Amino acid sequence: MENTAGLIRTGLLVFSVCVCVVTGSPVGTSTINCEQGSDQLVGAVDEGYAGEVEVVSGITAGSGVKLVSYIFPAHLEYLELSFTPGDTSATVRTKKTLDADTLAASDSTLYYSVMCDDVIKLNNTRKLKLNDLNDNSPVFEEKSYSVSLSETHQVESEVLRVKATDGDSSPANNVVTYSMAPTSEDFIVTNSGAFILKRRLNYNLVQNYNFLVTAKDNWGLNDTATVTINVLDFDNLNPYFSHSVYRSFIPENQDGPFRTVEPEAIKAQDGDVGINVTLTYSISAVSPDQYGGHFHMDPSSGVLTVLTALDREEMSSSVISVSIKAAQTDDGFKTADAVVSVTIEDVNDNPPEFDQPDYSVTLLENSPVDAVLFKAVVTDLDQGGFVGDLQIFPESSPFSIGVDGTVRVKNSTVLDRETTERFTFQIKATETDPPNNVAEVQVSVSLLDENDNSPAFTSKTYEGKVFANQTVGMSLVQVKAEDPDADQNGQIRYSLEFGNNVGYFSIEENSGDITLAKIIPLVENKILEFPLYITARDGGTMPRSSLAQVNVRAPGASNPQFLHKVYRGTVEEEQETGVVILRVAFVAVDAEIPVTLRVDTEADKFAISSSGEFTTKVKLDYDEAPHNYSVTISISDGVSSDSAVVEVQVTDVNDNSPVFTSDSVTQSVPEDADVGSDVTVVPATDKDSSFNKEIRYSLRGGEGKFSVDPVSGMVSVTGPLDRETKTEYSLLMVAEDQGRPARSATASLLVRVSDINDNVPKFSNAEYQGEVLETASVGTSLLTLSAVDPDEGANGSVTYSILSQHPSSEALVFELDSSSGTLQLAQPLDYSEVKVYSLVVQASDGGTPSLVGNGSVVVKVKDVNNNPPEFSKESYDVAVSENLASGASILTLEVTDRDEGGFSSGYFLYTSDTFDINKQGVVSLRRDVTLDRETKDRYMLQVEAVDQPTDGLRSTAQLNITVLDYNDNAPQFPRIPDPLEIPEGVYSEDAPGEVFTIVPTDADLGPNGEVALSLLSPHPLFRFTQDGTLLAVGSLDRESRDTYELLVKASDKGTPPRENVTSVRVRLIDVNDHRPEFSSSSYVSSILLKDAAEGKLLLTLHARDGDAGDNSLITYSFSAGSSPYLALNSESGDVTLTSDLADVTEDTTLVLTAMAKDHGQPPLNATARVVVNLRVVSLVEGVAFRSSSYNFSVPEDQPGGAAVGTVWASAGSDLYDVAYTLTTHADLFSVDASGAVRTRARLDKEDQDWYILDVEAVDTRTPPTSATAMVRPGI
Repeated sequence: MENTAGLIRTGLLVFSVCVCVVTGSPVGTSTINCEQGSDQLVGAVDEGYAGEVEVVSGITAGSGVKLVSYIFPAHLEYLELSFTPGDTSATVRTKKTLDADTLAASDSTLYYSVMCDDVIKLNNTRKLKLNDLNDNSPVFEEKSYSVSLSETHQVESEVLRVKATDGDSSPANNVVTYSMAPTSEDFIVTNSGAFILKRRLNYNLVQNYNFLVTAKDNWGLNDTATVTINVLDFDNLNPYFSHSVYRSFIPENQDGPFRTVEPEAIKAQDGDVGINVTLTYSISAVSPDQYGGHFHMDPSSGVLTVLTALDREEMSSSVISVSIKAAQTDDGFKTADAVVSVTIEDVNDNPPEFDQPDYSVTLLENSPVDAVLFKAVVTDLDQGGFVGDLQIFPESSPFSIGVDGTVRVKNSTVLDRETTERFTFQIKATETDPPNNVAEVQVSVSLLDENDNSPAFTSKTYEGKVFANQTVGMSLVQVKAEDPDADQNGQIRYSLEFGNNVGYFSIEENSGDITLAKIIPLVENKILEFPLYITARDGGTMPRSSLAQVNVRAPGASNPQFLHKVYRGTVEEEQETGVVILRVAFVAVDAEIPVTLRVDTEADKFAISSSGEFTTKVKLDYDEAPHNYSVTISISDGVSSDSAVVEVQVTDVNDNSPVFTSDSVTQSVPEDADVGSDVTVVPATDKDSSFNKEIRYSLRGGEGKFSVDPVSGMVSVTGPLDRETKTEYSLLMVAEDQGRPARSATASLLVRVSDINDNVPKFSNAEYQGEVLETASVGTSLLTLSAVDPDEGANGSVTYSILSQHPSSEALVFELDSSSGTLQLAQPLDYSEVKVYSLVVQASDGGTPSLVGNGSVVVKVKDVNNNPPEFSKESYDVAVSENLASGASILTLEVTDRDEGGFSSGYFLYTSDTFDINKQGVVSLRRDVTLDRETKDRYMLQVEAVDQPTDGLRSTAQLNITVLDYNDNAPQFPRIPDPLEIPEGVYSEDAPGEVFTIVPTDADLGPNGEVALSLLSPHPLFRFTQDGTLLAVGSLDRESRDTYELLVKASDKGTPPRENVTSVRVRLIDVNDHRPEFSSSSYVSSILLKDAAEGKLLLTLHARDGDAGDNSLITYSFSAGSSPYLALNSESGDVTLTSDLADVTEDTTLVLTAMAKDHGQPPLNATARVVVNLRVVSLVEGVAFRSSSYNFSVPEDQPGGAAVGTVWASAGSDLYDVAYTLTTHADLFSVDASGAVRTRARLDKEDQDWYILDVEAVDTRTPPTSATAMVRPGI
């Protein structure tokens, strides 16, 4: 029982004795009051204190005290009393550290009482103030908050509220403030934890927001939580095309789907990408409209198709604009528009055409090279006209054609009319582009003759004979010449040029017949020869001629004889028959009976011709027949004869080739044969004699391993042999004699290399590696060793054995099959005793002596798998940029396994089309995949690690991959009207004109999606504002330029920024700012009265106005002056007569002012002067007096200055003035500018009663004209 100030009476005294060791200074001290009790503040101490709290003194010896609760019983758990009976003081100390936060209910004050434990129990109450320290961080009630909002959610409303509490007790330490990252223009968080929407949401720009909220106290201690705000799409946007303008290039004559569309395939999508309503595509218009039926658009896919092929040559323009539309299926009023600019590309579908169906031309023969015949013109309806090659066929034609169609002479040598009178060829025009259309035209060229041929005799020489029975006038021979030229150029006359000195002969000039003019005295045993030279001359303007020789022979008696009795000659053997050995010289006079030459002996081998050529009739053989022949020959004319001997010597030639004793030889040689050792001899023989039978040997092939003695034919070894490298060599033995030319023969030599035991067996691996489970049974095959010995037979036969084992054992753990090389388990295994065995094995061949090769085998004993793999984390969180390169690594999953080898044989199981995980745990983006945050911004993978391929143990982990935005989308332009219009005018930076506002879009986030517009090149007249408004900031004059093509650049604020460029056309709307302008400031017309008629056109006014439309329409009228004779057409400006001017009797000049007024608001005008001269007599322009003479009378004795009369001259136009001068009697008379003539002095009739004055009128033309009138004043 407790009473803070009352008495406690009880019959039992309880003493609590605690013996403690107190260290340090107490917070406070006091004196106990056991008579009245007391209430006291001990002091203040920082929380976390441990030690003495209070030392209480004044305890009566023998009395007791104890620690009791005061107000808050739980407070005693922090304190204990240290008191020893009999002591006069006691110490209150802590049992555990003091915590102000747990005492917050008592205002961080610790309450207790030290009670006098006497008969009357009085309390001495105490209070200990605990100073709060900032030893607690704020803690969120939840680690993750999320909410979903419609993009139409009300701005400035609360979205969600987060809450964190701080365990500290004082406001200085437990007040919490909130902040979020990243900062956002769309949301704020208040200090109360409320998230407030500050800006309208747009699902197309941002689908979700992820914030990290921090709750922080005044001293910086904090806690974090995540806030996810998901934006729900609302159907409030129209669909849009990916591009406002598409381009496609379609070959003419083709139908079907568009093959290519630039910059990409036509695609539209719902502006509300989260809803993404299905769209229907259609064609809204086609320009020109007559092509509307040629196109179709698939309503589902948007694929454009040509229904009816187009012919570019029939089109006025090769560009067609197809306006397309995409509409939402649930709301047909939500549409998007775009334009497809279709260019119809030319297809080479028209063949070339010549300007004529055929060509026929004439050409003078022998025309020089490059002489022009004509020019062939080739046209082609396809774009660009004819582009191709021109060729002449056949190519042998003597003409060529240039690229411009000019046909020229290529080969003048064949332009010979006498050979070819007409050439016919084809010109072929072949297009360069497929399908290489061809056109052909025939050309006929007729050659005109020129005298280019001399008469040609039919023979170079003519023979004539005069016999003993000769008579005068007899015909001896007729010469004949031909001239292929035409007409006179081909007519021939003959004449005896020279050789007829004695005058024995004559010739008929037309026929060429040569006759005997007088008898020729013949000489016995002699032939008289008369060489005559005949000229044949044609009839050309410049005649051509040629000569021929006529030999007239007059023979006497004949007596044939050889000039020598013996003739000698040589001939090589084996010559073909008919070889001329020598020519036999003889003399004979060939009269009417010819001489006969004959071989009398050896006639079967030799022959002689009538000219004396001594030849062979058979092949002569030096080796098998006589070497010399003596042959008798004779000559006879039938009356007399003669004989002679021909000695013939036959010489040897190399006509026999060497012959081998055998065509093919095979020989063996051991592979260890020494270099230089003999292999074999392959001999050959030759039937010829002397050096023709001497033989030299050579060797072909053998790879340098063999050589042959050139004289003996012995083949020997010249290089080391190795049967294992090559078992045999195929050689070609060549035997060649020394004749000229040399003859040769060949024989094949096959050298086989025999084996010796020179190779040690060699294992296929220097070291074999094998593994075996410790549970494997005896007899299990581990692996098969293989050794190879390239020797033959027993030398290459291999047997296997184990030479040693480490670690060793009484019985070998393994056994090796001697023939197959299979290594098997011979003893049970124990992984705990031996983990690895090393064996030395050997392979022995069967040679004598046997050769041995060694190898090693390492056998690893494998442990049994019983531990699953372990991931380093249960969940992996990573963020990557969407521009991550294909194949790039993202992170490595760390997996361990306590079994042998760890996780080295493990692998991962996962399901993902986007990411790969290799055996090392490296997570990477697949090589055929790229990320697109705008399509998907988060991936969650469940990854399973399996420690071995078969019966593996496994564990799982979560992989969360967040895709961060990268500036991978270029800004897109909306549909922009074409053209944009603005009135012309004076604009400036201070007073700009608004043209149009363009709002581009960009699918990226943040700065990557913020777009600024500018002109690609700065323009002095236009610029963009920050909100995308195109301003005119300079003077725009439509009459100087009515259209401006501007290139607009849209750039986002990404790093690096992405751009898009489009062109806009700004057209100026006309303002009436130009007055009409007459073509002349004045218009003048003159007409003779006799030519006048009503409606006669005198002149036409013409004015132009630089404005457009109604502002440029002009109406004509007379604004000043009028005449009943003239009418003005207000539209055409024609000035005509209103009558035939019958009432006009003298020259009259009409001067009016014409006005041209436009139809603008307000209208503007201009004026011009109109002068019409109505002439009675002449229209000649120049000054003229009204009368050529004037008669005046003047009273005598009048003072000077008296008026005589007035003359009048006209300049023919009011544009010019007239001045008058006196050229005679200027001392007595004067004339003023008006033409008034006056006296200068008194005149006396008695002195002179008549004067003749000449008055000259001069106008102001350039040059001036003048006229003179005669004035006769009478006194």
